[in-house]
Amino acid sequence: MESYALLLGAMLSAGTVLAIASLGLLINEKAGVVNLGAEGMMLCAAIAGFAAYVHTHNAWLGFLAGMAAGAALAAVFGVLAIWLNTNQYATGLALSLFGVGFSAFVGINYVQARAPGGLGMSIPVLGDIPFVGPALFRHHPLVYVAVLLTFALIWFLYRTRAGLVLRSVGESPESAHALGYPVRRIRLMAVVAGGALCGLAGAYLSVVYTGLWVENMVAGRGWIALALTTFATWRPLRVLLGAYLFGGVTQLGFHLQSQGVHVPSQFLSMMPYVATIVVLALISRNPAFIRANMPASIGRPFHPGS
Repeated sequence: MESYALLLGAMLSAGTVLAIASLGLLINEKAGVVNLGAEGMMLCAAIAGFAAYVHTHNAWLGFLAGMAAGAALAAVFGVLAIWLNTNQYATGLALSLFGVGFSAFVGINYVQARAPGGLGMSIPVLGDIPFVGPALFRHHPLVYVAVLLTFALIWFLYRTRAGLVLRSVGESPESAHALGYPVRRIRLMAVVAGGALCGLAGAYLSVVYTGLWVENMVAGRGWIALALTTFATWRPLRVLLGAYLFGGVTQLGFHLQSQGVHVPSQFLSMMPYVATIVVLALISRNPAFIRANMPASIGRPFHPGS
C-alpha cells in the first residue's frame, strides 16, 4: 500500500508542472491566441527561477523570477503576433527555439549547482494518516495552488464579466471590437498572464520537482501542455485531470521498476509522448466535437476595421 501511496503522490507532483503550464496556455487560447513557445518559456523560467533560488535561498523569489521570465517572453511574442500580425505558429516556434538555446547558454554556470533544498512540507495531522497522508498531504504548496488556480479560472471564465469579455474576444473579436473592447490589449494581457503561468511551471520544475538545472530539462513538457488544452477541450477542470493522468503515465514506469519489473529506460522516456499521440488521435476521430468546443478565432489574427 505504501508504494501505491508514493505513486499517487508522485503523480500529483509530476502533474502539477503540466497543470500550471496548461492553464496558462488555456488562457491564451480562450483569447484566440496560440503560443507554441511554451517549451522555450518554461526553459528560460526554469533557469531564471533556479538561479534566483540559488542566490537568495528563497524559493518564492525563484517562482517570481520564473514568472517574470515567462511573462517577458510572452510579451515579446504578443507584440509580434498581436500588434505586428506575424504568424502565431511561426512566432511561437521561433520563441521555443530561442528559449532552448538561450537557457542552455545562460545556465552553463548552474549545471553543477544544487538547490538549497528544505522545501518538503507535511500538513499536520493529515500528513500522518496512513496511505492518504503520503499520497495527498505531503506536497509543496504549489501542488495545492494548481488545484486552486483551476477553480479560480473556472470562476473567472464562466462567472465574471471579465471572463465573458475574454471569451468573446476569442470567439468573435470583430463583435467585441464593435462593442468597444480593446481586442488587442485584452489578447496581450491574456498572453502575458499565460506566459507567467508557464514561467511558474518552469520554475517549479527546477526549484521543487528536480532541485537542479540541466540543459533542456523541460524535456517536451511544454508540447505536452499544448496537447493537453486540446485533450481537455479547453475546459480548466479537464486540464487538471488530464495533467494528473499524464503525470501518472510518466511515473508509472519508475513505479514498475521499483517493484522489480524490468522496463527499458528508452520505453520510460517515450511513454508520455506515446500517450499524447494516442489521446490526440482518439480525440481527432470526432472533429465536430473539437470544433464545437474550440474558440472560433483561435490562431487567427485580428485586423481592426476589417
